[in-house]
Amino acid sequence: MTRTINGKALNPVGLGCMNVAWAYGNPPERADAEALFRHALDNGCDHFDTANIYGKGVSEEILGTAIMDRRDEFFLATKTGIIVDGARRGIDCSPDAITASIEASLERLRTDHIDLFYMHRFDPKVPIADSVGAMVRAMEAGKIGSYGVSEWSSAHIREAHAVHPMAAVQTEYSLWTRNVELGVLEATKELDIALVAFSPVARGALCGELTDPATLTEKDLRRTHPRFLPENWPANLELIQQFNALAAEAGVAPAQLALAWVLAQGENIHAIPGTRSVAHWEENNAAASCDVPAEILKKAAALINQESVHGHRYPEVMRGTIDTEDYV
Repeated sequence: MTRTINGKALNPVGLGCMNVAWAYGNPPERADAEALFRHALDNGCDHFDTANIYGKGVSEEILGTAIMDRRDEFFLATKTGIIVDGARRGIDCSPDAITASIEASLERLRTDHIDLFYMHRFDPKVPIADSVGAMVRAMEAGKIGSYGVSEWSSAHIREAHAVHPMAAVQTEYSLWTRNVELGVLEATKELDIALVAFSPVARGALCGELTDPATLTEKDLRRTHPRFLPENWPANLELIQQFNALAAEAGVAPAQLALAWVLAQGENIHAIPGTRSVAHWEENNAAASCDVPAEILKKAAALINQESVHGHRYPEVMRGTIDTEDYV
């Protein structure tokens, strides 16, 4: 099974590269992160997704060191637009910022071209045509192969696509995060745009291992996310335990059931679960070939969904940066 981005046939499950540098607790040793990337490439992974803010460039640097000597073997995506620099935080998708960010990412990645370059968030201060224009100029210069957007609304996706066709939209999509079903999923199918689902295993909640968020390290961002907080987690854990039983009934790992459901929602959908574990990568990578009965997928969707999950997907401070349609 393959699915395409900008005409490139790819395995439907790629690798999100945030975990090795940022967000989920203490990062692994660089040597271990490099070994993970090489192992994934050696065993069929052909889609690596990172961003300039993951560890303030560290994720890109690790990819550059680990696998860029085999650049023609994989599809490379990275992102720009989010500013995290001490007290200076925000979104900048101005043409000058986009152009400078591409150059910086190319240097950290040790390559002369990026296959897919995303605007990580919508910037309401900059006309969409101006941001897309910077992307088009980078494409004409051969520095990026295509552009995409992340966490944009369907209306803004359509506006940007009308200026110049985009290759992909990246947004959170899983059994317990269904925001794309409010408009983005339909827009991508209609416009023949790939939808790249991040956090498809619900930030690890649907992997069959996490039972108590209190065990997460202090730096783990999930400690601030509502669904993992004490007021919501017990109810969510009850759903997760039922989900784990459903996966066992299907003869697959919980993460594989979660990924199989996401991939079943459209032929244009790709999934990029992140991990720092070779064993978890192998489990995730095998999900595309798991033959999960349609009835099991239907039961999973009825069990875990926007109505049954307790808590919003993001804390309040982050909700304001998201353009994707939201549930009230």
